[in-house]
Amino acid sequence: MTPLDDERSSPRPSDAGPATPPTPGPTTTDGPTAGLQGAEREAATRRRAEMAARHLAPSGGRPASSARGVHHVALISSDVERTVEFYQGLLEFPLTEMFENRDYGGSTHFFFDIGHGNALAFFDLPGLDLGPYAEVLGGLHHLAISVEAGRWEQLKGKLDAHGIPYAHIDGSSLYLSDPDGARIELISDPLGEMYGQPVV
Repeated sequence: MTPLDDERSSPRPSDAGPATPPTPGPTTTDGPTAGLQGAEREAATRRRAEMAARHLAPSGGRPASSARGVHHVALISSDVERTVEFYQGLLEFPLTEMFENRDYGGSTHFFFDIGHGNALAFFDLPGLDLGPYAEVLGGLHHLAISVEAGRWEQLKGKLDAHGIPYAHIDGSSLYLSDPDGARIELISDPLGEMYGQPVV
């Protein structure tokens, strides 16, 4: 299990009940208590610094990205209507399109507007016996979505009202799981910033 692991799905708004939110690992003034410690952690810190020195250019010296933005991130849904109720009904991300998945007959490919021209997409795979969400190499750890501070407070209130569990971390982040267990972070920091520091 990693610090944010929680295999349980968040309940849908209509049948929300008590549950334990996905929570990051405990921290102290010296940093996280989960993960590597002592000499192993110090070695990892040195390796990170060496990689940064080799690859991380100052902001003014970086070339322009070849990308123009995230077109969409696609996740798997076990229940299309439940997913729509969660993302549109609870989190207020408008549903923008639904059509058949071009790669799998009977599968619905559907999209939500998450702002700034970006989309969060899903498809179901009827007839396949898919297992529960799991954190694996190449898989999703969490998806962080920036929400304006006032709207963030409003959504936090809705989560409370519906009994949806979440972890409130570092003042600006809410971590929760969607109905299929995918971990979502609602962060009130602006795009390109994290905890007051530029990351882009």
